[in-house]
Amino acid sequence: MTAPPLKFIVEGALVAAGGPVTIDQLLGLFGEEERPERADIAQLVRELADDYASRGIEIAEVAGGYRVQVRASVAPWVARLWDEKAPRYSRALLETLSLIAYRQPITRGEIEEIRGVAVSTNIIKTLTEREWVRVVGHRDVPGRPALYATTRKFLDYFGLRSLNDLPPLAEIRDPDSFLGDELALNDPDQDAPSEQARTQDP
Repeated sequence: MTAPPLKFIVEGALVAAGGPVTIDQLLGLFGEEERPERADIAQLVRELADDYASRGIEIAEVAGGYRVQVRASVAPWVARLWDEKAPRYSRALLETLSLIAYRQPITRGEIEEIRGVAVSTNIIKTLTEREWVRVVGHRDVPGRPALYATTRKFLDYFGLRSLNDLPPLAEIRDPDSFLGDELALNDPDQDAPSEQARTQDP
């Protein structure tokens, strides 16, 4: 059987993967004798990105590699394919996530001090269950509180290659302004006084 063009293989892999694919993963599709050069694969990805420039889909580079995704300009229509509504998050959750993204590593107590209110246990649980945030260590102070930082999945979900792609703080008026319109503020969690939270969650 005649092998298809490399470009077809790379495109098929990006479409079938359902998530970000690295250059190393693309190289791994080939046997040792037929394996192309890394630069050739990278060039094919760039060519595909150019091919998609005038289409409803695009190839985006994120922290986890490259992925095929729907363009933001057509997403509101494409989203109607699914009956399930996109998850909606509270302002408290978005503010907490923003503080972790910009001030990491940061403790829960430090987040509460900045916000002036408690961080709900459900907020931390949601962020960790979605694997947007993880514990990266503990502050060397009494009680050794956990230090939180964002993950590669956070970068991938929000279409970022690295934390350097976050907009400057001066440009952000609301936490949802850079996290995406789909993260609407509609969560039943209520903020409690931070002193109460510190009493309940040492």
